[in-house]
Amino acid sequence: MDLDLVAREFAPETVYLNTATMGLPPARTVAALHAAIAAQAGGRTDAVAYDDQVRAARGAFARIAGVAERQVAVGATAAEHVGVVAEALPDGAEVLLAAGEFTSVTAPFQHRPGLRVRVAPLERLAEAVTDGTALVAVSVVQSADGRVVDLAAVREATRRVGARLLLDATQAAGWLPLAPHAAAADYLVCAGYKWLLTPRGVSFLAVAPDAMAGLRPLAPGWYSGEDPWASCYDAVRPAQSARRFDHSPAWLPFVGAASSLAVIEELGPERIGAHDRALAARCREGLHALGYRPVGADSAIVSVAGLGDLANQLAGDGVRVSARAGGLRLSFHLYNSEADVDRLLDYIPPATRSTAPVA
Repeated sequence: MDLDLVAREFAPETVYLNTATMGLPPARTVAALHAAIAAQAGGRTDAVAYDDQVRAARGAFARIAGVAERQVAVGATAAEHVGVVAEALPDGAEVLLAAGEFTSVTAPFQHRPGLRVRVAPLERLAEAVTDGTALVAVSVVQSADGRVVDLAAVREATRRVGARLLLDATQAAGWLPLAPHAAAADYLVCAGYKWLLTPRGVSFLAVAPDAMAGLRPLAPGWYSGEDPWASCYDAVRPAQSARRFDHSPAWLPFVGAASSLAVIEELGPERIGAHDRALAARCREGLHALGYRPVGADSAIVSVAGLGDLANQLAGDGVRVSARAGGLRLSFHLYNSEADVDRLLDYIPPATRSTAPVA
């Protein structure tokens, strides 16, 4: 880990262990946004020039995911990209989801009339795939507790029956190398405002080449045209790449995204992930020593059942975490240190009969 780069880019005022909710923007991102807003306020903005930032962000995500840039569409939320896939499924198609999955993945299928939605535990997702399954949709890393999907098992199961696979990389991109997941997925969606450290309002959809023809734009507009600035009036000629699924980008968030993704590329998800996982492992060891049993996952996210009520108390002590599904959720990223872990553990009381997990 390049500690000098990290020190230049980040100076959190709290012990911030809440990247799974929202990442901290690098200093260069903050500076780029200030400059862009000042230019807009001063009447100096060139709207066409924003395309350079969108292009830079798209290209950076493509490299991080290990896919061709022409496979990547941009938007604002993961759910809108999942919605593109949901709308393309035929009536009667069965969609298999993981129990406890984040609703950005589940809701587009649950609210699409005509689909059959089935749910299985994450650990048994692969064995729940049947000949009648048309699509499996699952997060690479679970939002609530940091569990990581068994990619090899799920991909083998979907290939065996000819089902498509949608992966949500929102809680993985930035610390977990994405190339194996992108290569395995027919559709890979990702919101950038967590581990990729972008402003909220930036998301990506990577579509495998052989899955492109099966989709249609959900809300095509001028930016999904082959030449967006020639598509402002009358008919739009759809782009021949995944850009046909673009939603008109929120320009300022993408200005920030171009800078944030550059930091992720400079440090590298492999090195970031090694750093993040080491801190998470230190935290799990400390929690075990206090008598707790955190969820066992080789993940940058640590979850402890039953301790969600501590989140507000910790915030008052300057330690930012979150409560999810009744548990205390802790997430470690490149701007965290061993000292952050140790300070957190200092504030957590030893387990008692009332707080110890049930065997």
